[in-house]
Amino acid sequence: MRRLPLIIILSLIIFSFVLNLLGLMHLIPLFISAPLLFLSFLILVTFFNNRKKFKGF
Repeated sequence: MRRLPLIIILSLIIFSFVLNLLGLMHLIPLFISAPLLFLSFLILVTFFNNRKKFKGF
């Protein structure tokens, strides 16, 4: 059950990367595709950061 969010996040990164490639080919606006790729990497980092955090006693 823990792998499902990771698979969803990785598929979002792949989708955002493909959109960014399309943006670099000027098929879609780059100012839409680049922040989407940044946000997907940000979601991945926050997912890995909050996994085993010490919450106190």
